[in-house]
Amino acid sequence: MKLTREGDSHEIDAEVISRDSSTIRVRIGGREVIAEFSPNADGGGILALGGQRYQIFGARRKESIFVSVGPASFEFRPAEAAARRRARGLAAAEITAPMPGKVLKVLVRDGDLVEAGQALVVIEAMKMETTLAAESAALVKHVRVEEGQTVDHGAVLIELSPPPPASSGRESAPRDS
Repeated sequence: MKLTREGDSHEIDAEVISRDSSTIRVRIGGREVIAEFSPNADGGGILALGGQRYQIFGARRKESIFVSVGPASFEFRPAEAAARRRARGLAAAEITAPMPGKVLKVLVRDGDLVEAGQALVVIEAMKMETTLAAESAALVKHVRVEEGQTVDHGAVLIELSPPPPASSGRESAPRDS
């Protein structure tokens, strides 16, 4: 990923090294940082770093993730390798949870071919349902969640890969409920 601060065109390399339910390890510009993160229901949370606590908020828009920390705002964008994947016909390699919630329906299986705009998974947060769809034609590489599972903001729900060059005749079918 590339990190830029709002109003500054200078890009810094950023890479998530590891992440679990409360700790995140990141390499930013060659420096490794470990922080504790406590999410809240609105997509933000509290980040504890170097003895300081920061209220943060994050939002995903297309290929970018925007993060506000107090008065500062940052944008995370895919690095060049991700741009090459998109050039081969894949808009997004992962479908992630835009907020913490519960998986209500998984509408695809591993190996399914999906079209742009096709519904993939339905999650519920704060009594509202959100349907997440494919941004481009793709092959479902791996479904990482099950119906009824609780997920955190940013959790990877489904992994996608570029569709094969020629249709193999395998198409996705709606799952029985």
